[in-house]
Amino acid sequence: MRAEIFTLILGMAAVTYIPRAIPAVLTDKLRFRAKVEKYLKLIPFTAMAALVFPAIFSVDESRPYIGVIGGLAAVLLAWRKLPLAVTVLGSIGAVLTVYLISGAA
Repeated sequence: MRAEIFTLILGMAAVTYIPRAIPAVLTDKLRFRAKVEKYLKLIPFTAMAALVFPAIFSVDESRPYIGVIGGLAAVLLAWRKLPLAVTVLGSIGAVLTVYLISGAA
């Protein structure tokens, strides 16, 4: 029984790891045109925006402006080209400040 579980875990690890490892190994060897390269570099930012944007409006459904203020804080901090950690912590701070001021906490 233990051998079957261990084999199952190894199989799941391989199935998860291989699709992630192949692009990391191959992208160093592949050369793309400048436009394609620029497009590929923008994909992570686009994916993050698509994941975060809906959450901005669901921070507090009774007061959606709190999430909007946090999103605006993140946009402003990112626009100033601050590190990601500073941007995230700054937007969290903005949301917390608005919560405390509005008495929602």
